[in-house]
Amino acid sequence: MTGDLAIRRAVLDDVPAIRAILAAHDEDGPVTDIDIVGPYVRHLVARCLALVTERDGEVVAYGAAVDTGIVRQLAELFVRPDLLGRGIGRPLLDAVFGDAPRRTTFASADPRALPLYVRAGMAPLWPILLVEGPAALLAAPQRPIEIEPADPARLAGLERDWTGADRPADHAFWASQAGADSFVVLDSGEPIALAYARARQVSAARAIDRLLVRPGAEPVRPTLAALRHGGRDGTIVAWIPGPSPVLPALLAAGFRIGDRAQFMASDPGLVDPARLVPNPGML
Repeated sequence: MTGDLAIRRAVLDDVPAIRAILAAHDEDGPVTDIDIVGPYVRHLVARCLALVTERDGEVVAYGAAVDTGIVRQLAELFVRPDLLGRGIGRPLLDAVFGDAPRRTTFASADPRALPLYVRAGMAPLWPILLVEGPAALLAAPQRPIEIEPADPARLAGLERDWTGADRPADHAFWASQAGADSFVVLDSGEPIALAYARARQVSAARAIDRLLVRPGAEPVRPTLAALRHGGRDGTIVAWIPGPSPVLPALLAAGFRIGDRAQFMASDPGLVDPARLVPNPGML
């Protein structure tokens, strides 16, 4: 490959070039009424660690990571398709992870990604499945389970209390997404789960952008209640970890699996798959 390569911090002016690379991998699509990818990329660039690789001044690769306070989560790693296999991805991955010892990511179904991530110190642990179905298929929550709106500052405080992870900027971002609905699930008046739902860019369905159940709590009832609420009587989509006890409950209710990825981590104890419905980029 001709041309000099250089890795640098991404800036907001790089967002169009980044989105072109994402679109080439079918990770971005036409924007009509709703833009989900653009605000997400801008958040990673402005608030997180986002890097680009340039060749002769042209952006040819993009990587980003989110420090959650517990792990460094690889959010994005994409090389322009015509330059795959040229040794561009590995140095960019090394730069994004730096010396972070606790590492996680969700690897796509492309098997070429797995060896790269294994060499970066992560092992494939369990699948994560894109599950979708009509929210009305889920039974309405019965007392003592209730749902109430909550602002992102409250939800960030709950996550900090439950896990020690302090992520106010990420919570503010989740609450700012198109069609966002931020709420808390209560059990006998006490918070048992926090959640964000939002619109989708490519369909009329809604998505659970992120859900976290209080450590030690039974996860199925609050998660199903959040999915029903987040769907607003339409279709709801969520990434459900394979080991989660919520998965068989959703399949029994008539939900279907539309896609899958692979969770990878440097330590199997970093994430509790029973109590997290993750944002696939930001964990």
